[in-house]
Amino acid sequence: MSGKKAKSIAALERIAAALERMSPAPQAEPEFDGAEAFVWHVEPDRLVPVPQVNRIPLELLVGIDRSRDTLLANTRQFARGLPANNALLWGARGMGKSSIVKAIHAAVRTEGHDLKLVELQREDLVSVGRLLNVLRDTDHRFVLFCDDLSFSHDDEHYKSLKAVLDGGIEGRPENVLFYATSNRRHLMPRDMIENERSTAINPSEAVEEKVSLSDRFGLWLGFHPCSQDEYLEMIRGYCDAYGVSVAEDELRAEAVEWQATRGARSGRVAWQFFTDLAGRKGVSLG
Repeated sequence: MSGKKAKSIAALERIAAALERMSPAPQAEPEFDGAEAFVWHVEPDRLVPVPQVNRIPLELLVGIDRSRDTLLANTRQFARGLPANNALLWGARGMGKSSIVKAIHAAVRTEGHDLKLVELQREDLVSVGRLLNVLRDTDHRFVLFCDDLSFSHDDEHYKSLKAVLDGGIEGRPENVLFYATSNRRHLMPRDMIENERSTAINPSEAVEEKVSLSDRFGLWLGFHPCSQDEYLEMIRGYCDAYGVSVAEDELRAEAVEWQATRGARSGRVAWQFFTDLAGRKGVSLG
Protein backbone atom coordinates (compact mmCIF):
# COMPACT_ATOMS: atom_id res chain seq x y z
CA MET A 1 0.00 0.00 0.00
CA SER A 2 1.40 3.39 -0.97
CA GLY A 3 2.07 5.99 1.68
CA LYS A 4 -0.49 8.35 0.13
CA LYS A 5 -3.24 5.71 0.21
CA ALA A 6 -2.44 4.77 3.79
CA LYS A 7 -2.68 8.40 4.85
CA SER A 8 -6.09 8.72 3.13
CA ILE A 9 -7.40 5.64 4.91
CA ALA A 10 -6.09 6.89 8.24
CA ALA A 11 -7.77 10.27 7.67
CA LEU A 12 -11.09 8.58 6.85
CA GLU A 13 -10.86 6.47 9.99
CA ARG A 14 -10.26 9.58 12.10
CA ILE A 15 -13.28 11.30 10.52
CA ALA A 16 -15.47 8.24 11.15
CA ALA A 17 -14.33 8.08 14.77
CA ALA A 18 -15.04 11.78 15.24
CA LEU A 19 -18.54 11.46 13.77
CA GLU A 20 -19.26 8.51 16.05
CA ARG A 21 -18.22 10.54 19.09
CA MET A 22 -20.49 13.41 17.99
CA SER A 23 -23.56 11.21 17.45
CA PRO A 24 -25.91 10.80 20.43
CA ALA A 25 -25.69 7.60 22.39
CA PRO A 26 -28.46 5.07 21.76
CA GLN A 27 -31.44 5.78 23.99
CA ALA A 28 -32.45 3.19 26.54
CA GLU A 29 -35.85 1.56 26.20
CA PRO A 30 -38.48 3.65 28.01
CA GLU A 31 -39.55 2.46 31.45
CA PHE A 32 -43.26 2.44 30.72
CA ASP A 33 -44.12 0.91 34.07
CA GLY A 34 -42.67 3.90 35.89
CA ALA A 35 -45.17 6.57 34.75
CA GLU A 36 -48.67 7.03 33.36
CA ALA A 37 -47.79 9.83 30.91
CA PHE A 38 -44.86 10.77 28.69
CA VAL A 39 -43.77 13.61 26.40
CA TRP A 40 -42.04 12.76 23.11
CA HIS A 41 -38.86 14.72 22.34
CA VAL A 42 -36.53 14.55 19.36
CA GLU A 43 -32.81 15.17 18.78
CA PRO A 44 -32.33 12.67 20.27
CA ASP A 45 -35.58 10.72 20.20
CA ARG A 46 -36.78 9.94 23.69
CA LEU A 47 -39.90 9.57 25.81
CA VAL A 48 -39.68 11.66 28.97
CA PRO A 49 -41.95 10.56 31.85
CA VAL A 50 -44.29 13.15 33.39
CA PRO A 51 -44.24 12.90 37.21
CA GLN A 52 -47.64 14.56 37.61
CA VAL A 53 -50.10 15.36 34.82
CA ASN A 54 -51.59 18.86 34.93
CA ARG A 55 -55.35 18.23 34.76
CA ILE A 56 -58.80 18.95 36.17
CA PRO A 57 -61.09 16.17 37.45
CA LEU A 58 -63.61 15.01 34.87
CA GLU A 59 -66.61 15.89 37.02
CA LEU A 60 -65.59 19.56 37.05
CA LEU A 61 -65.82 19.90 33.26
CA VAL A 62 -69.27 21.42 32.74
CA GLY A 63 -71.27 22.06 29.57
CA ILE A 64 -69.56 19.44 27.39
CA ASP A 65 -71.52 16.38 28.49
CA ARG A 66 -72.11 14.85 25.06
CA SER A 67 -68.47 15.14 23.98
CA ARG A 68 -67.36 13.86 27.39
CA ASP A 69 -69.58 10.77 27.26
CA THR A 70 -68.65 9.95 23.65
CA LEU A 71 -64.91 10.27 24.19
CA LEU A 72 -65.06 8.40 27.51
CA ALA A 73 -66.87 5.46 25.91
CA ASN A 74 -64.39 5.40 23.01
CA THR A 75 -61.41 5.47 25.38
CA ARG A 76 -62.86 2.71 27.55
CA GLN A 77 -63.30 0.50 24.50
CA PHE A 78 -59.68 1.05 23.51
CA ALA A 79 -58.38 0.43 27.05
CA ARG A 80 -60.24 -2.89 27.08
CA GLY A 81 -58.61 -3.98 23.83
CA LEU A 82 -61.73 -3.35 21.74
CA PRO A 83 -61.99 -1.37 18.47
CA ALA A 84 -61.99 2.42 18.90
CA ASN A 85 -61.70 5.53 16.71
CA ASN A 86 -59.13 8.29 16.48
CA ALA A 87 -60.77 11.53 17.61
CA LEU A 88 -60.57 15.19 16.58
CA LEU A 89 -61.78 17.64 19.23
CA TRP A 90 -62.42 20.96 17.51
CA GLY A 91 -64.08 24.27 18.29
CA ALA A 92 -64.00 27.30 20.57
CA ARG A 93 -60.86 28.20 22.45
CA GLY A 94 -60.80 27.54 26.18
CA MET A 95 -63.76 25.14 26.22
CA GLY A 96 -61.90 22.15 27.63
CA LYS A 97 -60.70 20.24 24.56
CA SER A 98 -57.29 19.34 25.97
CA SER A 99 -58.61 19.21 29.54
CA ILE A 100 -61.14 16.52 28.67
CA VAL A 101 -58.47 14.29 27.07
CA LYS A 102 -56.33 14.40 30.20
CA ALA A 103 -59.32 14.02 32.53
CA ILE A 104 -60.68 11.01 30.65
CA HIS A 105 -57.26 9.40 30.68
CA ALA A 106 -57.25 9.69 34.48
CA ALA A 107 -60.83 8.43 34.78
CA VAL A 108 -60.12 5.32 32.70
CA ARG A 109 -57.02 4.58 34.76
CA THR A 110 -59.06 4.71 37.99
CA GLU A 111 -61.22 1.95 36.49
CA GLY A 112 -58.19 -0.33 36.53
CA HIS A 113 -56.82 0.09 33.00
CA ASP A 114 -53.08 0.81 32.70
CA LEU A 115 -53.56 3.27 29.83
CA LYS A 116 -50.61 5.53 28.98
CA LEU A 117 -50.82 9.09 27.62
CA VAL A 118 -48.11 10.30 25.22
CA GLU A 119 -48.02 13.95 24.19
CA LEU A 120 -46.61 14.78 20.75
CA GLN A 121 -45.89 18.38 19.78
CA ARG A 122 -47.21 19.50 16.42
CA GLU A 123 -43.74 20.53 15.21
CA ASP A 124 -42.51 16.98 15.90
CA LEU A 125 -45.09 15.28 13.67
CA VAL A 126 -42.36 14.45 11.16
CA SER A 127 -40.93 12.03 13.74
CA VAL A 128 -44.22 10.24 14.39
CA GLY A 129 -43.17 7.16 12.44
CA ARG A 130 -40.22 6.66 14.75
CA LEU A 131 -42.45 7.17 17.78
CA LEU A 132 -44.92 4.57 16.56
CA ASN A 133 -42.08 2.08 16.18
CA VAL A 134 -41.17 2.65 19.83
CA LEU A 135 -44.76 2.13 20.98
CA ARG A 136 -45.65 -0.71 18.61
CA ASP A 137 -43.68 -3.51 20.26
CA THR A 138 -44.84 -3.09 23.85
CA ASP A 139 -47.59 -4.67 25.93
CA HIS A 140 -49.02 -1.26 26.91
CA ARG A 141 -51.82 0.73 25.30
CA PHE A 142 -51.27 4.39 24.45
CA VAL A 143 -53.36 7.45 23.70
CA LEU A 144 -51.16 9.62 21.49
CA PHE A 145 -52.20 13.24 22.07
CA CYS A 146 -51.43 16.31 19.93
CA ASP A 147 -52.78 19.63 21.20
CA ASP A 148 -53.65 22.65 19.02
CA LEU A 149 -53.20 20.91 15.69
CA SER A 150 -53.53 22.97 12.51
CA PHE A 151 -51.82 23.44 9.14
CA SER A 152 -50.91 26.38 6.95
CA HIS A 153 -50.74 26.67 3.16
CA ASP A 154 -47.20 25.33 2.69
CA ASP A 155 -47.18 23.01 5.69
CA GLU A 156 -46.14 19.43 4.93
CA HIS A 157 -46.63 18.10 8.47
CA TYR A 158 -50.07 16.79 7.53
CA LYS A 159 -48.41 14.06 5.47
CA SER A 160 -46.73 12.73 8.59
CA LEU A 161 -50.06 12.65 10.39
CA LYS A 162 -51.35 10.11 7.88
CA ALA A 163 -48.94 7.59 9.42
CA VAL A 164 -51.06 7.76 12.56
CA LEU A 165 -54.48 7.93 10.93
CA ASP A 166 -53.95 5.51 8.03
CA GLY A 167 -50.74 3.78 8.98
CA GLY A 168 -49.48 3.07 5.47
CA ILE A 169 -48.51 -0.54 4.74
CA GLU A 170 -47.93 -1.46 8.38
CA GLY A 171 -51.15 0.13 9.62
CA ARG A 172 -51.59 2.05 12.83
CA PRO A 173 -50.35 -0.01 15.76
CA GLU A 174 -53.24 -1.81 17.44
CA ASN A 175 -52.09 -0.48 20.81
CA VAL A 176 -52.05 3.21 19.80
CA LEU A 177 -55.00 5.62 19.54
CA PHE A 178 -54.68 9.23 18.36
CA TYR A 179 -56.52 12.22 19.86
CA ALA A 180 -55.97 15.75 18.56
CA THR A 181 -57.43 19.15 19.44
CA SER A 182 -57.83 22.06 17.05
CA ASN A 183 -59.67 25.35 16.79
CA ARG A 184 -60.41 24.44 13.15
CA ARG A 185 -62.75 21.71 12.01
CA HIS A 186 -60.74 21.07 8.84
CA LEU A 187 -57.35 21.77 10.46
CA MET A 188 -56.71 24.75 8.18
CA PRO A 189 -58.22 28.27 7.96
CA ARG A 190 -61.47 28.61 5.99
CA ASP A 191 -60.18 31.62 4.03
CA MET A 192 -57.16 29.57 2.97
CA ILE A 193 -59.43 26.77 1.73
CA GLU A 194 -61.57 29.20 -0.27
CA ASN A 195 -58.53 31.01 -1.67
CA GLU A 196 -56.93 27.80 -2.93
CA ARG A 197 -60.21 26.65 -4.48
CA SER A 198 -60.72 29.96 -6.28
CA THR A 199 -57.21 30.13 -7.76
CA ALA A 200 -56.62 26.46 -8.59
CA ILE A 201 -56.89 24.97 -12.07
CA ASN A 202 -59.03 22.20 -10.62
CA PRO A 203 -60.82 23.79 -7.64
CA SER A 204 -62.47 20.56 -6.52
CA GLU A 205 -59.06 18.94 -5.98
CA ALA A 206 -57.09 21.98 -4.84
CA VAL A 207 -57.22 21.30 -1.13
CA GLU A 208 -58.87 17.89 -1.10
CA GLU A 209 -55.82 16.17 0.35
CA LYS A 210 -55.51 18.55 3.30
CA VAL A 211 -59.21 18.98 3.99
CA SER A 212 -59.86 15.25 3.79
CA LEU A 213 -57.31 14.72 6.55
CA SER A 214 -59.93 15.59 9.15
CA ASP A 215 -62.26 13.02 7.56
CA ARG A 216 -59.81 10.32 8.60
CA PHE A 217 -60.74 10.87 12.24
CA GLY A 218 -63.52 8.48 13.20
CA LEU A 219 -64.86 10.88 15.83
CA TRP A 220 -65.45 14.61 15.40
CA LEU A 221 -66.38 16.25 18.69
CA GLY A 222 -67.41 19.91 18.58
CA PHE A 223 -66.86 22.35 21.45
CA HIS A 224 -68.92 25.53 21.32
CA PRO A 225 -68.95 28.76 23.40
CA CYS A 226 -70.69 28.32 26.74
CA SER A 227 -73.72 30.22 28.00
CA GLN A 228 -73.52 32.52 31.02
CA ASP A 229 -75.35 29.93 33.15
CA GLU A 230 -72.81 27.25 32.18
CA TYR A 231 -69.97 29.68 32.88
CA LEU A 232 -71.31 30.37 36.38
CA GLU A 233 -71.98 26.67 36.94
CA MET A 234 -68.33 25.91 36.18
CA ILE A 235 -67.14 28.43 38.76
CA ARG A 236 -69.61 27.21 41.39
CA GLY A 237 -68.39 23.66 40.78
CA TYR A 238 -64.79 24.74 41.34
CA CYS A 239 -65.77 26.55 44.55
CA ASP A 240 -67.55 23.49 45.91
CA ALA A 241 -64.73 21.13 44.95
CA TYR A 242 -61.98 23.22 46.54
CA GLY A 243 -63.92 24.53 49.53
CA VAL A 244 -64.06 28.21 48.54
CA SER A 245 -66.90 29.87 50.44
CA VAL A 246 -68.53 32.82 48.67
CA ALA A 247 -72.06 34.25 48.58
CA GLU A 248 -74.01 33.55 45.41
CA ASP A 249 -74.69 37.20 44.59
CA GLU A 250 -71.04 38.11 45.15
CA LEU A 251 -69.88 35.22 42.99
CA ARG A 252 -72.23 36.12 40.17
CA ALA A 253 -71.39 39.84 40.14
CA GLU A 254 -67.62 39.31 40.20
CA ALA A 255 -67.67 36.46 37.68
CA VAL A 256 -69.75 38.43 35.18
CA GLU A 257 -67.49 41.46 35.56
CA TRP A 258 -64.40 39.26 35.07
CA GLN A 259 -65.68 37.78 31.81
CA ALA A 260 -66.71 41.24 30.58
CA THR A 261 -63.17 42.55 31.05
CA ARG A 262 -61.80 39.54 29.17
CA GLY A 263 -64.26 39.94 26.32
CA ALA A 264 -64.85 36.20 26.36
CA ARG A 265 -66.70 33.49 28.25
CA SER A 266 -65.26 29.99 28.35
CA GLY A 267 -64.10 27.23 30.64
CA ARG A 268 -60.61 28.70 30.64
CA VAL A 269 -61.90 32.12 31.67
CA ALA A 270 -63.97 30.46 34.41
CA TRP A 271 -60.89 28.72 35.79
CA GLN A 272 -58.84 31.92 35.64
CA PHE A 273 -61.51 33.78 37.60
CA PHE A 274 -61.73 30.97 40.13
CA THR A 275 -57.93 30.97 40.57
CA ASP A 276 -58.07 34.69 41.36
CA LEU A 277 -61.02 34.17 43.72
CA ALA A 278 -59.33 31.31 45.58
CA GLY A 279 -56.21 33.41 46.03
CA ARG A 280 -58.21 36.32 47.46
CA LYS A 281 -60.02 33.92 49.80
CA GLY A 282 -56.75 32.39 50.98
CA VAL A 283 -57.51 28.91 49.64
CA SER A 284 -54.68 26.80 48.21
CA LEU A 285 -55.35 24.75 45.09
CA GLY A 286 -52.38 22.45 45.62
